[in-house]
Amino acid sequence: MGFLDILFGGGKKKVSKETAETRGDHMPDINIPVDEKFTIHFKQNGGKFIYCDSDIEVSRAIQNIVTENNWESEPFFVLNERLAQKFSKEPITFTDNARQSEVFFTTCEHLIAQNGSILVCSNQLLEKKVNELPSNVVVFATTSQLVENIGEGLKTIKKKYGQKIPANITTLKHFKATKENSDDFLTYGSSTKNLYLLLLEDL
Repeated sequence: MGFLDILFGGGKKKVSKETAETRGDHMPDINIPVDEKFTIHFKQNGGKFIYCDSDIEVSRAIQNIVTENNWESEPFFVLNERLAQKFSKEPITFTDNARQSEVFFTTCEHLIAQNGSILVCSNQLLEKKVNELPSNVVVFATTSQLVENIGEGLKTIKKKYGQKIPANITTLKHFKATKENSDDFLTYGSSTKNLYLLLLEDL
């Protein structure tokens, strides 16, 4: 599978041409599968979606992203040590100092199909606000993290963490400048990011 095919929704999760071209921004999402719905809204938000069905494809996608953006000498800012260890064999270096990097590499809690946003919290950001992060973001997620809406995502977080609900819950939603960037209270204090999503099939 070519990189451009993956980047624009290749593989088993490819959105049909008819769906992508005939759906208006305000058409209802009834009867659209959650993964396809997320892909549609995520791309409308300006995100770059890369579907991978194996760790080998994830590795290839990372290498292509680095090459495409000339990030060979750019350390990735990472706050998750386990994530850094998982990708330690890739041709990238890591730093825990945001000022030393133009790229934030992270996981997430959930992918929200309803609006194509990415739900994160203190597990990914610690105490940092989105506007304090580098302008480029690479998110590694799995298909099992897809949920229908923010309410479902918050309910799952509550069930998962019990009494230790993480703080700093917010969404990454704006991957291109629009006049609606400040409408969602969960994106308050955020800023537009150039975002790549590496989505690994795990179901």
